[in-house]
Amino acid sequence: MGSSRSLLFFITLAIILLNLVAPTISQYDGMCTERAEYCWKCSDTGIYTPGDKYQENINSLLSSFSSSNTQNNYGFYNSSLGQDQNQVNAIALCRGDISEDSCHACLNKSTDIILQNCSRHQKEAIIWAEPCMVRYSNNLIFGIEQVDPLQHVRSQNSAKNAQQFELVLTPLLGILSDRAASGDSLKKFAAGHATVSGDEKIYALVQCTPDINKQNCSNCLEQSVSEIQTCCGGKKGGRVLRPSCNLRYEVGLFFESTANSLVDIPAPVPAPAPEEAKKKSDTKQTVIIIAVVLVVFVTIFSSICFFFRVRKRRIKLEQDENSEDVNLVESLQYDFETIRSATDDFSEANKLGRGGFGVVYKGRLFNGQPIAVKRLSKNSEQGDREFKNEVMLLAQLQHRNLVRLLGYCLKAEERLLIYEYVPNTSLDHFIFDPNNHEHLDWETRYMIIGGIARGILYLHEDSRVRIIHHDLKASNILLDKDMNPKIADFGMARLFVIDQSQGDTKTVRGTYGYMAHEYVIHGRFSVKTDVFSFGVLVLEIVSGKKIGSFRYGENEEDLLTYAWRNWREETFQNIIDPVLTRSSQMETMRCIHIGLLCVQNNVVDRPTMASVVSMLNSQSLALPVPSQPAFCMHSTRSLSPCVSKYEPSNITEPYPR
Repeated sequence: MGSSRSLLFFITLAIILLNLVAPTISQYDGMCTERAEYCWKCSDTGIYTPGDKYQENINSLLSSFSSSNTQNNYGFYNSSLGQDQNQVNAIALCRGDISEDSCHACLNKSTDIILQNCSRHQKEAIIWAEPCMVRYSNNLIFGIEQVDPLQHVRSQNSAKNAQQFELVLTPLLGILSDRAASGDSLKKFAAGHATVSGDEKIYALVQCTPDINKQNCSNCLEQSVSEIQTCCGGKKGGRVLRPSCNLRYEVGLFFESTANSLVDIPAPVPAPAPEEAKKKSDTKQTVIIIAVVLVVFVTIFSSICFFFRVRKRRIKLEQDENSEDVNLVESLQYDFETIRSATDDFSEANKLGRGGFGVVYKGRLFNGQPIAVKRLSKNSEQGDREFKNEVMLLAQLQHRNLVRLLGYCLKAEERLLIYEYVPNTSLDHFIFDPNNHEHLDWETRYMIIGGIARGILYLHEDSRVRIIHHDLKASNILLDKDMNPKIADFGMARLFVIDQSQGDTKTVRGTYGYMAHEYVIHGRFSVKTDVFSFGVLVLEIVSGKKIGSFRYGENEEDLLTYAWRNWREETFQNIIDPVLTRSSQMETMRCIHIGLLCVQNNVVDRPTMASVVSMLNSQSLALPVPSQPAFCMHSTRSLSPCVSKYEPSNITEPYPR
């Protein structure tokens, strides 16, 4: 009996000790070790191949941060390595109070853990250790406030007096946040303590990555402080972890004492004693009656004031937004004489081609930078409003698979758009040209398909505004010097607010064969109309054939009918371009499969671009069986939607390209 009691005593003691030694547990959208010494998040924004250049760049870049050869006494590292799709951007941040040696040790250990746990070879990941943070991405991350992903870690033990604890904690974190945000470009860090009551103290620290500005740091920390009620309310300790900032508080000192300072917080006003409250009860009743009358009056008066104040603020915000838009547009404006000189007065020798809205010229600025200039036709249907919309739209887009807008020019009737110059012209010059298409091996075509998919995904889901291109086709895919695809010509793009995914139009513009039937017949467009166009592009790239009719033996078919028939008959090799003798049969068949899924007749059955990117990145992901494409041949001379001939169509003739 005595031994049983002893055993029970030691079990209870062990549980108490565990609560003291491991005070935090984690929650939210990442993963953590058991005691939350390390928390991480592997993001599905893209996958790299083990052993490829991207992985080599990750390893080199992260190891350089923790190298003893890297001299840095402020604990912040940010750098890039590689180019184009192999470019890795990375940031490392050590706690502002630890030594350089401790910083390097933490970064080294954190790097090992994140690379081991992101075993699916994701191109973007982040890890938080108690003394440091490491993150890398294939997207631009420098100087940008990023609050997601978010990780909470909270203590298991409750504060003695949760109400008084919160009355001290909130202002303590607010004061420290102001101090950290006021830091310089090398360090944005603050730590200190405040007394709750008696001998109970709260120790806290806050930190931002110093590449973001004061306002962004304040915003990030303010959001993090507001998360405490959600994750850690009434607890003795907690951590809120974000890519751009983090905070932590405990009842014991957890950072270096040299960073500690007393933060003076006014003591919370104690509640009145019961006897004093009883003596004042009569007075309170009188006060309550008066207060009720005053409250009713003040409420009515305040509501009226609030209404006019909100209205005034809304008008001011609209004016500010319009002013910001004007400032952005003005900052992109080029002098007309500069552009005329750059294009040699728009000479025929510099003419690159004619588009739906005008002629495109090659030019070279005074600094030697090559440019492409779209000189809009004076009789172009694109009016001033559409022109300004395109300028504003393109100015906000930043993605490696989109043609970048450098600026614009307005002078009298002249309207010019200045783009980056993409040297290898457009995709159609390669896949449809008998002399050039042999230069496109399968690895290059597969890279082009993936790049186009990521560019469209950015337009649909990742950009500031949701954009539907409306005219995706081979001639609108430009290729840079490394054959990376860049989506061009947003002249027909319709701008969406972020929560919209479809709309209607009475005027249908586009290119036959690339347009989904619901757009052609009913004028209904959505992100799935772009998905349809992408499916056509994929089949063109794999087959080397145009979407229009072509002769196959004694028959004349369009590409979708041809691909669908060979898919059903399992004669896949007939679809693949004969020059692709060394292509991966698994990858080419999978691309044909994805292309047919994108051109299905039923809009709902077509995948989103996010799903398409996942299908391309993961060969193990099972694909559904495609149904019949939306277009088929009705005769040997015409390509038309698979709809009744009695259905009306209001299609506008496409612009020549």
